[in-house]
Amino acid sequence: MRKLFLFAICALLAVNGFSQDKQKKAKKEKTYNEKGEIIKKGWNFGPLPVVGYDADLGFQYGLCCDIFNYGDGTRYPKYNYKFNVEASRYTKGSGVFRFYSDMPYVVKDTKLFFDVTYFYAKKYEFFGFNGFESNHFDPVGYEKSAYNFLNRNQFRFVGSMQRPFFNVPNLYWSAGLAYYNTKVGRVDLPGYEEQNTMYERYVEKGLIRDNEKDGGNTTQIRLGMVYDSRDLTSDPTRGIYAEATLVGAPDFIDKKGYSNLSLTFLWRHYVPIYRDKLTFAYRLGTQNLLAGEMPWYMINNLNTMFFQKMYTEGLGGSVTMRGVNRNGVIGEGFTFANAELRWRVVGFQFINQNWIVALNPFFDAGLVTQTFREEELKSADDQMSEQFALYSGKKEGIHMSAGCGVKLIMNRNLIVSADFGRAFNELDGNKLKSFIGFNYVF
Repeated sequence: MRKLFLFAICALLAVNGFSQDKQKKAKKEKTYNEKGEIIKKGWNFGPLPVVGYDADLGFQYGLCCDIFNYGDGTRYPKYNYKFNVEASRYTKGSGVFRFYSDMPYVVKDTKLFFDVTYFYAKKYEFFGFNGFESNHFDPVGYEKSAYNFLNRNQFRFVGSMQRPFFNVPNLYWSAGLAYYNTKVGRVDLPGYEEQNTMYERYVEKGLIRDNEKDGGNTTQIRLGMVYDSRDLTSDPTRGIYAEATLVGAPDFIDKKGYSNLSLTFLWRHYVPIYRDKLTFAYRLGTQNLLAGEMPWYMINNLNTMFFQKMYTEGLGGSVTMRGVNRNGVIGEGFTFANAELRWRVVGFQFINQNWIVALNPFFDAGLVTQTFREEELKSADDQMSEQFALYSGKKEGIHMSAGCGVKLIMNRNLIVSADFGRAFNELDGNKLKSFIGFNYVF
């Protein structure tokens, strides 16, 4: 799905006066920290318009906003709590409504996180199972094809908490609950009525079973350990963040036999190269099924306790491998890596805010480590011609992409992000992809 965001307009509006303090600090004497930054107090707002266009979905319009509270400023640039809201839709029906909050200091020694989101997508990407093992190209060869799309609506709730672990420095235990209601069906857009889709072929061959083809309910109980020595949350220049999360998903709502246990591990390291101007940052991640069975519509979900980006799905897309097709590398288990150089090119003060313009060239990679219904995929083509085969005959391997991002950072917390990446292998996508939104990917 092609999106065109007016990034220049977003940045301009962010700069021009929307991020004002509740007490109108510009009229009072400013105070500065040792770095020469204005110490922020009270409330700060950072709204951005959401503008886009898709030939099938129509024009996209809406608003997203980051809202910060810095209290009396003694913790700046750390915030007391943060809210984010987004409401956007396309003129032909797709859209997203989201609210999330990150509250590290509201309750003593306890970090709280909540996310409530409703996605409704009339063109949601589906490229089959197990990465390179899947032959995801339209066998008919329509110039304008619905083959790799389906219709998906999802409601998501995630609530998490984090507390110190026996007063060990930087070490915490965490716990959380998550609930997903997912509804899936054939792509339903004008012009595609007579086209066959990969989703329908998977259903026909039993790769997607009858009791899961329409989606379902998923409840997760999450327990984890976190090590966090970062100097900042949104724009760290040094430190380590490591998260190990054990996720149990008892199937007590739908009762279709899809209870499972999985483990997610993330390692992020921020290495200062030149003061706080240049940082080498990398992330290693893996998620694996330990027991039970997952429904097909949840195998792409990255089960993190806390997250910065709206989407938590991979591999591929805007949060794991920028430039690789979203949902192009999915299986019961996967591993991925991101590496980028974060260069804070210039800093300045404007409208009583601290601003930084940064560049982040990046390299991303990942692969499926636990295949999903591999034997069914291989046997699905017994009576089909090679042209219509669902199994490619290829072995899974490393998927890679690279590119560069541009960031506009306000008060070291609100980050307007534009990343541009391209896959190394044309099987993962043959176009430069752009991703506009908030925050670094990690």
